[in-house]
Amino acid sequence: MKIAEVGNVVEFKEGLQGIVEKVNENSVIVDLTIMENFHELEMEEKTVVNHKRYKILNHPNEI
Repeated sequence: MKIAEVGNVVEFKEGLQGIVEKVNENSVIVDLTIMENFHELEMEEKTVVNHKRYKILNHPNEI
């Protein structure tokens, strides 16, 4: 299992995406505000995602 690094874009829970802000031992803290429909979802700006629950999409330099 590859662990995300700060700055990676990850996807989790059926299409939610965010930028990794901090890497912890078992999880990452993700900023969700990069999603176009963020305000429509009425979610918190940040969330914690277990390493087993996300897929790394790319690094911001690749967007």
